Amino acid sequence: MKNGTKLRILYLYQHLFHHTDAEHPLSTAELIKILKEQYAIKVSRNTISDDLAILHDCGLHIEHYESTQNKYYYDGHAYDLAELKLLTDAISSSRFITQRKSDELITKLLTLTSAANAAKLRRHVYVSGRAKSENEQGYYIVDAIHEAIDTRRKIRFIYTDYDVNKKRYATNGGSPYTVSPYTLEWDGDYYYLRGFCDERQAVRTFRIDRIAEQPKILNQIAVSLPEDYSPAQYSKCVFRMFDTDQPEEVQLLCHVSTMKHIIDHFGVDVKTEPVDKERFRANILVCTSSTFYRWIFGFNGKIRVLGPESVKTAYREMLRKALEEL
Repeated sequence: MKNGTKLRILYLYQHLFHHTDAEHPLSTAELIKILKEQYAIKVSRNTISDDLAILHDCGLHIEHYESTQNKYYYDGHAYDLAELKLLTDAISSSRFITQRKSDELITKLLTLTSAANAAKLRRHVYVSGRAKSENEQGYYIVDAIHEAIDTRRKIRFIYTDYDVNKKRYATNGGSPYTVSPYTLEWDGDYYYLRGFCDERQAVRTFRIDRIAEQPKILNQIAVSLPEDYSPAQYSKCVFRMFDTDQPEEVQLLCHVSTMKHIIDHFGVDVKTEPVDKERFRANILVCTSSTFYRWIFGFNGKIRVLGPESVKTAYREMLRKALEEL
């Protein structure tokens, strides 16, 4: 066979890569049988041993167990099973990624491990039943935004919303937004773009799956990032990336049972002070959106707003309007 030696070693390596790991090794006799039945290549035990030694010496992670008959396996997979389970869970549950793209990504992930582990992962993956994005342009939208950030260029895109009939329509009167992209941030299962919007002359947030199609990268230099802009700090101040005014300091009176929730959202370095054995004060920097007030309301009185007075007034007004609707 022309190039027979090269093909034999290649087939041997491919089979070990895709079908073996430490728990599923193959003996020399099994490898000889596989080469004969699957690739029509006849080979001796000594040739197999030499080929495996060459692969090992080349640093291709071919290992073996020594026994009455040596067993060989590939030990160079980039991810172990636990890591792949974590990645497949994240992909299958992500709302930003469409179902079709989720399936495609998971299929690609399965090629990074042995066939036995891939079978375990297939049994492990389940459909969560949660809503998934229908925007198939998501990948290309993110790629264009990354390119614009790297090259410090503005982008232009149509942003969308839904009407009462669940029909998608273009916001801003159908006109595009021109944005200097700063960061891409993940929050609450969704991906968001944060940047300076020319039309609003302010920093604004846009959900990626609501951008209609791949943004156009403009030949215009982006507006510089504000000196005091910190993506990490901003993510602590907002709830589900709702646009509001600049963050402000708010004082809360909290029951001790809510401490874990305060830390979960604002970090372990959040400013707190005990009031008594059951309560503590927390000083937080937060964007006071309706989502923030909803978060407080969800604790059924265990978190109260102490100040400033303007925040207390806004919270009362939201509650009053809600009661009027009952």
